[in-house]
Amino acid sequence: MAKAKSAYVCNDCGADYTKWQGQCSACGAWNTLTEVRLSTAASSSGSRGARFEGYAGEAAVSAHQRVVSLSEVDLQAMPRIATGTGELDRVLGGGLVPGSAVLIGGHPGAGKSTLLLQTLCHLAGQYPALYVTGEESLQQVAMRAARLGLKADHLKMLSETSVETICDVAQQLQPKVVVIDSIQVMHVADVQSAPGSVSQVRESAAYLTRFAKQTGTVLFLVGHVTKDGTLAGPKVLEHMIDCSLQLEGSSDSRFRTLRSHKNRFGAVNELGVFAMLESGLKELRNPSSIFLTRGEEPSSGSVVMVVWEGTRPLLVELQALVDESHLSNPRRVAVGLEQNRLAMLLAVLNRHGGLMTGDQDVFVNVVGGVRVLETSADLALLLAIVSSFRDQPLSQELIVFGEVGLSGEIRPVPNGQERIREAAKHGFRRAIVPKANVPKEKLAGIEVLGVGTLSEALDQI
Repeated sequence: MAKAKSAYVCNDCGADYTKWQGQCSACGAWNTLTEVRLSTAASSSGSRGARFEGYAGEAAVSAHQRVVSLSEVDLQAMPRIATGTGELDRVLGGGLVPGSAVLIGGHPGAGKSTLLLQTLCHLAGQYPALYVTGEESLQQVAMRAARLGLKADHLKMLSETSVETICDVAQQLQPKVVVIDSIQVMHVADVQSAPGSVSQVRESAAYLTRFAKQTGTVLFLVGHVTKDGTLAGPKVLEHMIDCSLQLEGSSDSRFRTLRSHKNRFGAVNELGVFAMLESGLKELRNPSSIFLTRGEEPSSGSVVMVVWEGTRPLLVELQALVDESHLSNPRRVAVGLEQNRLAMLLAVLNRHGGLMTGDQDVFVNVVGGVRVLETSADLALLLAIVSSFRDQPLSQELIVFGEVGLSGEIRPVPNGQERIREAAKHGFRRAIVPKANVPKEKLAGIEVLGVGTLSEALDQI
């Protein structure tokens, strides 16, 4: 009997090694190598290989017949399936693409199963759909559907963890959409390891994705996350699928955000906002409204900025608090922003703005739990810090955005005019923006002030 071969794969980056070592030399992470048992040549050429010869083409067609020139490829737009939820369609890039594999991750209780159950109950009225549950019983899923008031007449349910059995059932039912809840409990018979291990997650995801490509089925995979918020399982799992979504939300908030980290059929970093109600997840078509719940009286250290999320602008409030420090090393705390960028901008403010905060504690926070990853929040951050330091409230009709360079210049940001129009739509009457983002034609209802340096921006407040 042939000895089973094994390899060691890094959970963070997917690099493989022939033997175990403490640190991954590819990404530098420690204690992330996990043993993966490799299938033998006999098992890999068995029933699995015979059933799905090709990966993304018809198995009955030979490899030579599948080769075509680039000019012969059909350029017609790939048809999409509307999910019935506008925010989910937006994050997916316009709807579901036949033959695509979508991975949805999130913390326990975020609402992954609720969102998918709502989506499939809606789609089951138009297309055949199959919901496979491996963690919950059919009674538990039925109780949730009854509590949410969903129409469950046409949705097919299956309680199974064997990937081969699931594909056999799907081959008979021929559903248009399949949900696997979750990928961590699925197992393949050829892999001699426990469900949830690295090798089982890899093989199960590859097998199911191959089936989806062969049959043109939309595949949803539910994935758990670890304590640090990353997706459990090897990093190569994200390379197999077409779209990776993350459902986020704190336990003390009823709002949930759905963000795309990878999408082969749409924009990356697209954001969808939902509210968790007794009737399930409800989409919010105007997410800026939930992040602009400001007080009636203006307060120092508060300013509204416009960030670009995927394909649309989003208005969020930025707060700063500057207080005298009694420590030898003053604190710099940033929630929703990058910590190192805050320290860099404080140095720019000292050098080019004439405001020294070396003996002050500086705390900044993005209201609503939104995480801002782009540099358009630089100018708004500095103006909020100056407002708090001087105890001088800014106008509640003011909107600010712009990138600040190390020499104190204000650099333009993408989609400047769309950001200004979104601010005018929400009733803002004054905007401080980079000079290069000032519209050539005057916009109705809002005064746009273009600034080229940090000192010019400070003179406008």
